[in-house]
Amino acid sequence: MKKIRTIVTSGVASLGLVVGLTSFAGATSGTIDTTGPDSYNLVKEYNKSRVRVENNNNLNAMNANSQNAHTGEAEVEHNTTGGAAKSGNASNANAFAASVTVDNSKAASAMAKPSSGSLTGKISNTGPDSTNVVKSVTKTKMSVTNNNNLNVSNTNTQTATSGEASVEGNTTGGSATSGNASNTNSTTVTFKVTN
Repeated sequence: MKKIRTIVTSGVASLGLVVGLTSFAGATSGTIDTTGPDSYNLVKEYNKSRVRVENNNNLNAMNANSQNAHTGEAEVEHNTTGGAAKSGNASNANAFAASVTVDNSKAASAMAKPSSGSLTGKISNTGPDSTNVVKSVTKTKMSVTNNNNLNVSNTNTQTATSGEASVEGNTTGGSATSGNASNTNSTTVTFKVTN
């Protein structure tokens, strides 16, 4: 009867030590000493972590361009001897460039796995047929969600009008030249997203 009482006492003492150790993280030390025969002795370290990263990237590039180019009229009229008339050139130029870089990769890599800690377990002087276990368990759950919304809006309205060139009502006609009218537009948008 005395032997059975010793086994039960040893078992409770060993399990009590286990419960005390499971709530600690990092450096852990546990010692079990002098237990009875057929006892189960466990020194256990348990680390658990859960990390969530969510990246919401909303990138918008908008360009609205309205251009009008008009040259004036060139007229030679109602002259005895007509000369030369020439209107100048009219031009508009527009350039829009946007470059956006988003890098989410470092967010995931920064989620370092938790350290498995430093477990020092010592089990000694246990009775015959005893089970002795020193165990370190690390569980990590990580999730990364990337929501990337890329929008580009480009509105370009261009009007180019060359003025009227007329030679009329002259005894000797001259020359009339209307100038050039031109519009140019350039749009470059670059999105670079790394998840």
